[in-house]
Amino acid sequence: MSIYNQCCNHHGKIVRITCHDGRVHVGRVTRVERDMVWIQPNRGLGGFGLGFFGDGFGFGGFRTGFGTGFGIALGAIAGIALVSAFFW
Repeated sequence: MSIYNQCCNHHGKIVRITCHDGRVHVGRVTRVERDMVWIQPNRGLGGFGLGFFGDGFGFGGFRTGFGTGFGIALGAIAGIALVSAFFW
């Protein structure tokens, strides 16, 4: 299954995304485009990862409480998994 299809299947759910460069992001999938997935970081589950800055801003200057969050290029994603799978 392609990363795009996985992102579409997980739209609206909280996921853990691992990028090829080792960065890990946790958040709710808010939007999926052909070349980008947008996630809203979830601080309660440690969703800041390495792509989230402590002052409340993610990539693109979006505040965590506003908009669609920040985008991750689909080509940079090595894997995606539902967070609920980690909390049995």
